[in-house]
Amino acid sequence: MRAVLSLSGGMDSTTLALHLLVRGCEITAIGIDYGQKHKIELQRAKALVDYLQTLGFKITYDVIELKGLSSLLVSGLVNNNSMELKKGHYAHENALTSVVPNRNAILSAISYAVALSVVKRTGEECIIALATHMGDFNNNKKQGIYPDCSEEFRNAIEHAFKIGNWDSDKVNYYAPYNDRDKTEVLKDGLACCQKLHLDYKEIYSRTNTSYDPIEIDNNWYSDYESGSSIERVEAFLNLGVDDPLIYASKNGEIVSWELVKEHVKNVCDEWKLQQP
Repeated sequence: MRAVLSLSGGMDSTTLALHLLVRGCEITAIGIDYGQKHKIELQRAKALVDYLQTLGFKITYDVIELKGLSSLLVSGLVNNNSMELKKGHYAHENALTSVVPNRNAILSAISYAVALSVVKRTGEECIIALATHMGDFNNNKKQGIYPDCSEEFRNAIEHAFKIGNWDSDKVNYYAPYNDRDKTEVLKDGLACCQKLHLDYKEIYSRTNTSYDPIEIDNNWYSDYESGSSIERVEAFLNLGVDDPLIYASKNGEIVSWELVKEHVKNVCDEWKLQQP
């Protein structure tokens, strides 16, 4: 089976790559440079693919640059000073500052074009794998920070692509995590590592979930205060597993895993107390 995957370099899409490899897929992975502040994610994705290739897995990776777009966007994730990226729990309204206008529609259009081209080149059917999960948008409650991660959005855009392209009968979406939260996504990733005989630390150390990474002596480390990092750390805590990433504070100091765990526990506990 052929698969096209938007590999952001984060935990979710990395886990989905493992999920696809377990199922014997040959993966065409793509990264999108839309002017994001956390461009280190593209480097981490390449490092992951390079590592998997040395082990014989069938996966490629290319970066697509959307030059000129970043200066026009308003988002806390884009490197143009258009909006401040706020901290806090990933389900808080502060997380709205991490929304990039129409991002998933843009990524979907590019992924569909690549998938159609895979079909034309190989003559085989191709799936477009999506790493969306309930932390992005809860399809049961019809609510969440990223409505372009919803099943309703996916079904609508898939319908448009199918009626607008030849060979679209050979391209279908695959979103195995839409009914799972981030903890369950990571649980699948750890299981996939076992099935593929991979050390999970080697895999997840080559990722970047932080939307606000910190540079120290030309090296990049994850922050532990932005919503995306809190959600990631919470998943590791829920499973009782250490996160292999190295975290740092905004003052440019590397911090211990114990400090990161304590901070995230406090943020999550405070958030739970605020809920009705």
